[in-house]
Amino acid sequence: MSEWFEEIDAERKNVVCSRVRLTRNWDEYVFPSRLDDGKAAEMIRRLCEGMKDIDGLLGLKYDVVDLSQLGELELRILREHRVLNSSIIKKKAPMAMLLSEDESVSLVLNGADHIRIQVLRAGLHMADAWKMANEADDYVGSRFSYAFDEKYGYLTSFPTNVGTGLRAAAIVHLPSLSLGKKFPLLVSDMARFGVLIRGICGEGRENYGALYEISNQKTMGQSEQEIVDMVSRVAAQLDDQENQVREMAMKTHRLVREDELYKSYGVLKYARRLSMKEAMSYLSQIMAGTADGLIRFSRPVSVPRLILGIQTANLQNLSDKPLDKDELDAARAEYLREELPQLC
Repeated sequence: MSEWFEEIDAERKNVVCSRVRLTRNWDEYVFPSRLDDGKAAEMIRRLCEGMKDIDGLLGLKYDVVDLSQLGELELRILREHRVLNSSIIKKKAPMAMLLSEDESVSLVLNGADHIRIQVLRAGLHMADAWKMANEADDYVGSRFSYAFDEKYGYLTSFPTNVGTGLRAAAIVHLPSLSLGKKFPLLVSDMARFGVLIRGICGEGRENYGALYEISNQKTMGQSEQEIVDMVSRVAAQLDDQENQVREMAMKTHRLVREDELYKSYGVLKYARRLSMKEAMSYLSQIMAGTADGLIRFSRPVSVPRLILGIQTANLQNLSDKPLDKDELDAARAEYLREELPQLC
């Protein structure tokens, strides 16, 4: 079964993926921050036993992964694949995960909370991701009693997740829109409506690759459906605005765009060293050019898959020895030379 990041949304090509997370806690145990290792291991064992028939849920097959036994490199790869987050891979306590073979569905046990359900879908398919997450939530909730308050909703380790316990997010590619002078104002305006927009690759204000995560800021005061609809609507609006800017550029500066695009392809296809910043910037050009039909390859290629492939942990995993910075840059260039198809 191909991973979710191999798929391309034909309708919303600038939207890389949609994600829905649900945070839940079992009312028989205190929050993970107060659980000793013995109780944590007991809870994980009981959770796994109660979900031993999970195969078939959402039409998928699952593996039980003991996160406590994974090495640092394996944990970092799962983070690069957006299965785990930084706080989980840094935690030193018993943890486990039920992970579908295509990595689209995961249930993390004893992370920041007892149970974290996550669904990832390629493209702008937030409604589908929510439907799947809700079905998984019903499956778990039918077996374990959640910590729930009639006034506040689902109780969680962090107050920012109390209520629905739902985090919806979409990753959107905005290479042209983000260059506009009004983009910072657009970002701040979105925050007033409860939506957070942040760059996902780079340090400080720098965001090479022009990939942005759109997510809800609040989990209370709105229903799950309202949150999902809001994030999906904002992602669609940004996708439309990005397309409008690129269409205008195509009319007035098509040759400039093609020149930048084919230069980017040439560097990616023949360079011997590439930093992460360089590779992400050139791949951003390829992603936009492919979406706009400015470049054609001899075979289909998923740019999101290439982006995952050039990440540090993945490159380190492909090597038979530890790599320093210069060696990582060389390995990144070699990976792209091999994986990027020839032009038609």
